[in-house]
Amino acid sequence: MRRRIVEAAAGLLVSEGIDATSTRAVAARAGVAPPTIFRLFGDKDGLLEAVSEHGFETYLRAKARLPESGDPVDDLRVAWDLHIRFGLTQPAYYTLAYGQARAGRVPRAGQKAVAELQRMITRVAAAGRLRMSIERAAAIMHAAGVGTILTLIGAPPEQRDLRTADAAREIVLAAISTPAAAPPGTDGSRAAGGSGAASGAGDASGSGGTGGTGGADDTAKAAMALRAALARSDSPAVTPAERFLLVEWLNRLADTGSRPPEDG
Repeated sequence: MRRRIVEAAAGLLVSEGIDATSTRAVAARAGVAPPTIFRLFGDKDGLLEAVSEHGFETYLRAKARLPESGDPVDDLRVAWDLHIRFGLTQPAYYTLAYGQARAGRVPRAGQKAVAELQRMITRVAAAGRLRMSIERAAAIMHAAGVGTILTLIGAPPEQRDLRTADAAREIVLAAISTPAAAPPGTDGSRAAGGSGAASGAGDASGSGGTGGTGGADDTAKAAMALRAALARSDSPAVTPAERFLLVEWLNRLADTGSRPPEDG
């Protein structure tokens, strides 16, 4: 019955919009009494939360199945493009999850998407190419992706320029990661990810993509590489409390270069 109600609400959302997705209309479409919805979902917000998760199921499964290549930054490119396609092809679900923002409330579908993004960014850290903490990098990439999609959804179809999403992607990747090391004997400029946009964005950030210097970048990369290695290890050399504290210190080292200077 719960699935039937969610699918009925999803059908209303897609065909008639959020304003038409009332509990009474959903109950009528699902063939249940209105109190059933409140018994199963608590309130309308609980129902819409379930609808949002329903809409994101296919996207999250596809994201989890993305193949891993030898370049974790290129894998982030693929994940970004998947995110953009989902948002533009399923605007009703996307705006339900991200277009109804309220302070202190993150939809469960969004939490799952960010968790998968953090997993992918941890691979960038393990490769020694992350300029900041995993959490900060994920927050930047997620915020940029959501903002890009909502902007494109809100634009008249004839005015949508998908190159906006491509440019935003390269700017974000240049800000959070460093280019791959060039193989010996090759042109180092070819190791930045292949595209002109990527190379240009990397030059714009220079060694200060996080607002710091080359030394700050090196510290951040080393700190996050150590954190990724620590996550893969179950060594008893450190206690859980010590591990927690070490991660906090590593995050602080990685993010220091991106902090604005303090007054005075």
